[in-house]
Amino acid sequence: MAKQTRDEDTSATPEPTQKSSLTRLGKALGPGLVTGAADDDPSGIATYAQAGAMFKNAALWTVPATLPMMMAVQEICDRTALTTGESLGKLARRKFTRGIRTIIAILIAALLIANGVNLAADLMAIGEGMEMLGAGPGPVWSVLSGATITALLMKGSFNSIAKVFKWLCLVLFTYVGVLIFTHIDWSDVLKGLTFQQTQFRLSYWAIIVAVLGTTVSPYLFFWQSAHRVEELRDEKLDGGEAPSYAERSRDGAERKQTDARIDVFTGMAFSVLIMFAIMVATASTLGTQGLEVNSAADAAKALEPIAGPLAKVLFALGFIGSGLLAVPVLAASGAIGMAGLLNKNWGLERSPKKAPVFYLLLAAGTIAGTLLSAILSDPIALLVLSATINGIAAAPFLVVVMLISGDPAIMGTHRNGLLAGITGWATAGIMAVAGVIGIWATIVGS
Repeated sequence: MAKQTRDEDTSATPEPTQKSSLTRLGKALGPGLVTGAADDDPSGIATYAQAGAMFKNAALWTVPATLPMMMAVQEICDRTALTTGESLGKLARRKFTRGIRTIIAILIAALLIANGVNLAADLMAIGEGMEMLGAGPGPVWSVLSGATITALLMKGSFNSIAKVFKWLCLVLFTYVGVLIFTHIDWSDVLKGLTFQQTQFRLSYWAIIVAVLGTTVSPYLFFWQSAHRVEELRDEKLDGGEAPSYAERSRDGAERKQTDARIDVFTGMAFSVLIMFAIMVATASTLGTQGLEVNSAADAAKALEPIAGPLAKVLFALGFIGSGLLAVPVLAASGAIGMAGLLNKNWGLERSPKKAPVFYLLLAAGTIAGTLLSAILSDPIALLVLSATINGIAAAPFLVVVMLISGDPAIMGTHRNGLLAGITGWATAGIMAVAGVIGIWATIVGS
């Protein structure tokens, strides 16, 4: 059974005193914000731009639909880490029998392959962004970026990467500026948000699956849990592994849970705000002109109303920053899941000598993705395809997450409540339907 949180235990490690609201918010933002920023990777940007250009505001209803799903799922994944101090992979090992673990291992292996495709697409996007800046051939920059990121990750430098590149992601707020300074038909936006423009073409539902796949992405489930565990390890409340709720005072546990939820919900709100802005901005510019998004340069045109000649530069910086942040997340998430399931050490702050299986999987993923980025062409199509693959793969992993987070033997009093249970299982059901549509659209062609 999971240990219960202590009420009054003078031996519990003292928690920091309460800070001002602004200071506390700044301290609270961490794994959730990084997850939200990584969710708006080039795959997401390309998918949202494609949806706006092809169907104008008709896909906007996915914005209010995905926000509660993203918040619920990522909060659940985050809470499993806070409660147990363990990653989802290790918790799956505790929860399931050997036969079920074998199935989960196959699913994670498939996720590693899917992440490799997504990683390749993001590296290609980085290369195309550099090419837009006039820095030279895109494929060269794709390979160089992949090799550099691999080397930095092997040296345990993820925190340094995240601190730099999550600021570059703020360039994506330029899309919010388009909404302010460009004429937007807000009555049409409202119709899109309220299902009044829903279409029944297969191509429309194929892009909906891609939108859902790039927002409720399975690799983010593993990442949210793992990044929180690594944050907890840094606290070293007792000098050992990541401290669970049971190792905190009651007030400390409640404060930690509140801060974590602020972090997760803020990160998801940021992600969805950018999603909304890209879709509306693209619909009001490219969509009204009948233009499709076949390249990064096409997508950059949505910024021209406020950026003019600088549109390509701003878009390229956003593409590069989001890609550089997402690539380590993609590479690490599946490796973390598999290492945990195999009961092997993992951690971006641990050396390869201390976590050899994790780093072997990590290196294999980044190297394979880098090679793919050098071979393949048409990054926009590959970015949207990777989002569709995530949409197909999400449901099985959501079932695993929900079974773990609802188990009182693992989660104790912090297992899913009524709201989390309903929202989480509803999300699993929705993504299962999306997966069927995605498979059908892939087979027959959209």
